[in-house]
Amino acid sequence: MRAALIVGLSGEQLTVPERRFLADVRPAGLILFARNCSSPNQIRALVADALDAIGSGDTLVLIDQEGGRVRRLRPPQWRELPAAAQFAAIGATDPELACRYARLGAEITAHDLRAMGINTNCAPVLDLRIPGAHDIIGDRAYGATSAEVAKLGRAVGEGYIAGGVVPVIKHIPGHGRALADSHFELPVVGTPRAELEATDFAPFRMLADMPAAMTAHVVYTAVDAELPASTSAKVTAEIIRGHIGFEGLLMSDDLGMQALAGSMRDLAEAVIRAGSDVALHCSGDLAEMDAAASGVPALAGLALARFQAAVAVTRSRQPLDVGAAEAALAAVIAQGADRAIS
Repeated sequence: MRAALIVGLSGEQLTVPERRFLADVRPAGLILFARNCSSPNQIRALVADALDAIGSGDTLVLIDQEGGRVRRLRPPQWRELPAAAQFAAIGATDPELACRYARLGAEITAHDLRAMGINTNCAPVLDLRIPGAHDIIGDRAYGATSAEVAKLGRAVGEGYIAGGVVPVIKHIPGHGRALADSHFELPVVGTPRAELEATDFAPFRMLADMPAAMTAHVVYTAVDAELPASTSAKVTAEIIRGHIGFEGLLMSDDLGMQALAGSMRDLAEAVIRAGSDVALHCSGDLAEMDAAASGVPALAGLALARFQAAVAVTRSRQPLDVGAAEAALAAVIAQGADRAIS
């Protein structure tokens, strides 16, 4: 049995208590941060040790490697990756070229991640760039319209799938309009539902066939005036599974973010009760991990089937022209530098 939980680790090597935890709980996934990553060989060893403790290679190993300011792996050990906005800038004059570059960028990122045992990337961001909103999204967005975001987002998502990496679309059903950073406080969006459906929710609806998604810790008062999407059964049923039509693996955003209040057990129970298939806990704090684990069930039924479908993505990869992909990234980076100078 696998627990409906994804957890972080404390450092670059697996500790004895962590090994015991992973063996006892058998979480569905792991998520890596900069604190866990010093070199490709070290990451490979850490992932191998963790999977050995869990006792299954059918485990999602996640990272946030969007590009731009959100990436756990940075030069000089790892390649430079442009922000989403740099692809969007190219798309303003040549949408097809931007999509080609975005897909190749995702494919080579997948190639690099798979070489270290990482099989899931928390990308692409499908949130809109909304004028006046908090800049927590900002240049992480592929555009200001749902059509722009969906087109580039699909190129990225399909690039990861081609590389055998599970893309996690985020932050469903949309974080772009938030006036606060959910890492530190709970954003409340008062936009009417019809407008949200035509804008923020639309890119997620257009990519509802992606294998995994991460919820937003955002209150949408037009749907549920009290609870954020991550703990709202109404938002999950009516919007995420309903209007958007997403049928893949649904995970919460990090339970440790300050947008949420309550014990780790209560929060883990809340996101599962709301309809997430798995809860996400990122800090690597073992006491908190134990508490979160006590609040989640074993994967079963539809949740298990969705998890298995996501894992299946990791079992096949298409050939990659590494030279073409590197040239595409270089072109995007160069154009971004030219714009900065001008």
